[in-house]
Amino acid sequence: MRIGLDISGGDFAPKATIDGALLAREVLPNDVTIVLLGDEEVIRTEFSQRGKETDGFEIIHAPEVITYHDHPTRAIPKKPNSSIAVGFDLLSKSNLDVFASTGNTGAMLVGAMYKLNTVPGIIRPCITSTLPALDGSQSILLDVGSNADCKADVLYQFAVLGTLYSKYVHGVENPKVALLNIGEEDSKGNLLTISAYKLLSESDEVHFIGNIEGRDLFTGVADVIVCDGFTGNIVLKEAEGIYTLMRKRGIRDAYFDRFNYENYGGTPILGVKGNAIIGHGISNDIAIKNMLLHSYEVAASGLATKINDAFN
Repeated sequence: MRIGLDISGGDFAPKATIDGALLAREVLPNDVTIVLLGDEEVIRTEFSQRGKETDGFEIIHAPEVITYHDHPTRAIPKKPNSSIAVGFDLLSKSNLDVFASTGNTGAMLVGAMYKLNTVPGIIRPCITSTLPALDGSQSILLDVGSNADCKADVLYQFAVLGTLYSKYVHGVENPKVALLNIGEEDSKGNLLTISAYKLLSESDEVHFIGNIEGRDLFTGVADVIVCDGFTGNIVLKEAEGIYTLMRKRGIRDAYFDRFNYENYGGTPILGVKGNAIIGHGISNDIAIKNMLLHSYEVAASGLATKINDAFN
């Protein structure tokens, strides 16, 4: 397997990305090659400064950098030699099995849609987040920001995508799917959630258990929680904010420690023809390591192929 890593992406690149790659190299199988995409001289200098060899790695020179100031839709054609553009080019040609980056999220989404293309039948690809539950399990929340405005059929597809992700990557045999709403009754909510409830309740593709409220998010009652990206992003940022506040107050708790983004590393873009993983922009070496380990899990599961088969 070949895992591509954008060395130039993230607030602490390239040091954090190199350190994370070295940590992941220690635990990934020997038949996995980590392909480092970035300025070759910078990469080799970082390895030299650590007294490390590049065994188990491959370096591909991609000197341009897409920053957070670059416009997502213009960045890739404007910077064809950037680590993100080169990474997607290699992934689209099957020279990589998966490509991961903590760089410009918008550019990653644009690159995934236009370099890899959307799976036929998918209206809008999406991204997810993992919510830790009190019972020790974890739930998948989607979408968490890539689609602020949605229609009912888009939420329905999120439920299908989340089910496939939960089943094949998280190992849940028959994932329970819930719709995030302001009440449990089927008549509650806005026009979007009422319409989505009707579609989901009539489906034989997903195991729909009905509406859940915000207070149920961390109970483990559902394996997959569906909402529009506007709502999902607020939930995600609030969870991150609670964790940050607790740390600042000196409060340590085993459960709330599971809110730490470092534990999850990254999330796949669901609904495109390939395995692309987006990581948090503030990722440190531990988060990079876990992003690469999750990249391995996603690629090994054949998730993108299974999604394509399910919709075709």
